[in-house]
Amino acid sequence: MNDTGVTVPDVPVLVVGGGVAGLTASMLLSLMGTRSLLISAAPSTSDLPKAHVLNQRTMEILRDVGLADAVYAASTPAEQMAYSGWYVGLAGDGADYGRRVAVMESWGAGGRSPEWLAASPERQANLPQIRLEPRLRARAEALAPGMVRFHHELTAFTQDPDGVTATITDRDTGTAYRVRARYLLGCDGGRTVGPALGVRLEGMRDVARMVSFHLSADLSRWAGDPEVLIRWLGLPDLGAGGVLVPMGPERWGPESEEWVFHLHYGPDDVRALDDEAVLSDLRTALGLDAAELTVHRISRWSLEGVLADRFRVGRVFLAGDAAHRHAPTGGLGLTSATHDAQNLTWKLAAVLGGHAGEGLLDSYERERRPIDAATVRRSLENALNQLAITAQFGLRPGAPPEENWRRARRLWSGDPADAELRRAFRRTVAAQSMEFNELGVEFGYTYGSCGAVLPDGTPPPENPDPVRLYQPAARPGHPLPHAWLEDEDGERLPLARLIRPGRFLLVAGEDGGAWCEAAAEIAAATSLPLDAVRIGHLDGDYRDVRSTWTRWRGHGPAGAVLVRPDRFIAWRSATGADAPAEVLADALEALLARHAERPGRAVTGAR
Repeated sequence: MNDTGVTVPDVPVLVVGGGVAGLTASMLLSLMGTRSLLISAAPSTSDLPKAHVLNQRTMEILRDVGLADAVYAASTPAEQMAYSGWYVGLAGDGADYGRRVAVMESWGAGGRSPEWLAASPERQANLPQIRLEPRLRARAEALAPGMVRFHHELTAFTQDPDGVTATITDRDTGTAYRVRARYLLGCDGGRTVGPALGVRLEGMRDVARMVSFHLSADLSRWAGDPEVLIRWLGLPDLGAGGVLVPMGPERWGPESEEWVFHLHYGPDDVRALDDEAVLSDLRTALGLDAAELTVHRISRWSLEGVLADRFRVGRVFLAGDAAHRHAPTGGLGLTSATHDAQNLTWKLAAVLGGHAGEGLLDSYERERRPIDAATVRRSLENALNQLAITAQFGLRPGAPPEENWRRARRLWSGDPADAELRRAFRRTVAAQSMEFNELGVEFGYTYGSCGAVLPDGTPPPENPDPVRLYQPAARPGHPLPHAWLEDEDGERLPLARLIRPGRFLLVAGEDGGAWCEAAAEIAAATSLPLDAVRIGHLDGDYRDVRSTWTRWRGHGPAGAVLVRPDRFIAWRSATGADAPAEVLADALEALLARHAERPGRAVTGAR
């Protein structure tokens, strides 16, 4: 208890920010046995209708923290998020209102795509952030009672070689108190921590001005196609484009009770700043009158893609929107925040637990910043192509609606004079598969040798389309390939489930028992959280049901791979070794930065 009378134990980790990144970090640290205190200046979780698509890797993380089933239960049903569609208007008197002009399979076709099924045991989900974050908060509070504090604001902090001292104000009572932590995680969207350290967010800003409406309405008469999740609307009556997304919460698709509608404005359009003007535009855009719409919230934001120039300053780390802000196209912002948290927390837990040297923490920025930079670029490219699709409707702000309709009808007129326009429109829409079928971006990214990875000298697998295609490989730096296993009782489970938060897993071949014995010996001697299994088609602790693991493992029956707690391959040995315990111990020493690598000695797998 400090001089304010507030009970505040010193903590290993102080998490600043109660959004997706901060709450994910809190949950993972708790599950790894690392104490943390999370504070958020906000009184509660977000009430803005923001991100909603949850990719497969994020769902794996939610599985780790015990929330995947609850999220699936509340999510859009798989069959109602199988496609995205482009339409002209919504409701109106003419026959062409609500006409669909294009449709595209999206997010693994609601779990039916063989490529997406082969990538992960989890399928894509869709749950708006205003529904997701309360679930994250409740779970974080259950895992760390009394250590998740909303309406507690970071008002100052300093750092020294041994830790961070933070001053926090309880906004409910006005009481200020201090906390001492070994490390601070800035997950506050870049509001406080980054600016205080002089961190700059660099990139493209003000690409477009957006106004979002969270509303309730019965749109079932006009919003057909129950398999379509996101509807991109060309709006001739308004001369603009918009995006309509169902928000549930009890029913989805055309029967959804709530919706979010995003309306594009030019960067200099002052109407975007006037509530009455944008509400009038909303009614015109959807073809509905005020009595048919209940607007809960209007929010304004700028389409941008920016990246922090640093992810670490001393004992302070940045994650989520504090480190990068994405255009929403592609759903890469929220999901990247969870990936940041997963990457950083296991490293913090290893250092704080005495299993790793401080140098391991340097790998966070080295690994995550290039990946986040790539996803920021991808989100902007997705957004710019969507704007190009909207432009091909031929709509002009301020033009008479009949003129805009005449231009839009060229997309389905059948007139030979419009054939090239229709071909160009289809090509531009087809390019948007880079947003809706970006499996390589979402799941296939890799970490290089500058991170916590020991290369084994093998070349990366060829991938003709790294955006759309994910090429599995159990190569150092690559994500753990998905494989179905069967235990000795005949129960099936995915390989990914063998990895628990904060724990390494050594996976040996059917003849790799010596590697497993070495792992057990090291774990017993050092208390390192390290598990080991043998996997083979016939012999082993688990049977490789479809020979999937055997196909991707990249080593022989006596070889092994070491999987990091975040399910990335850290090390691989193609064969057995004369002294497996020594080889594995050396690999772990290098991976965990427990000593400087000896000159002239490369730590790799046995040859």
